[in-house]
Amino acid sequence: MSRYLWRKLTTDQRAELLEWRKSRESPWHSLPHFTSEGHHRYHITAACFDHQPIIGKNPSRMESFSQNLLAELHREGLQIFTWCVLPNHYHLLLATDDLPCLIRLLGRLHGRSSRAWNSEETTPGRKVFFRSADRKIRSDAHFWATMNYIHNNPVHHGYVGKWDEWPWGGAAEYLATTAPAEVRRIWSDFPVLDYGRGWDDASI
Repeated sequence: MSRYLWRKLTTDQRAELLEWRKSRESPWHSLPHFTSEGHHRYHITAACFDHQPIIGKNPSRMESFSQNLLAELHREGLQIFTWCVLPNHYHLLLATDDLPCLIRLLGRLHGRSSRAWNSEETTPGRKVFFRSADRKIRSDAHFWATMNYIHNNPVHHGYVGKWDEWPWGGAAEYLATTAPAEVRRIWSDFPVLDYGRGWDDASI
């Protein structure tokens, strides 16, 4: 999916896609209920090779990958605070007591997805995913700034104008389950500022 596909959809098409996702009972993010000392919170980021929009070839692939990603995480019983899948990278904010296991799980998902997409596009051997990065959340302030960063990412990259317009992420659910005044407070108290600068290509 090119960066312009979502913009080209009409208002009715966007609303239909959002409703379609809700009708499929897409997994919602879970609001913070911080776990035991053995569990640590992480911000996980993974990107396509050379930031090519391979995940986002079309809305169907975006939806399928999002569902597969969330299903794998839920199957492991992981606590997902929020998430966002974009055409060429994705973000997760979650808790786990076994980071190496999580990284292996994501690696297997990347491998399966790469093989399927390369078969679809007749591009055998193409490198689809470049890398993933994990950042341990250092404090509650870091946690909330990360939450804001992930929810704002589709807006930051110019895909949509508002958080809840992007269907492949937890922002809409967050807004639906959090009082508007609290959303504004969290945005004001834990600003994004230059969070994430240099992580990914500004031209995405």
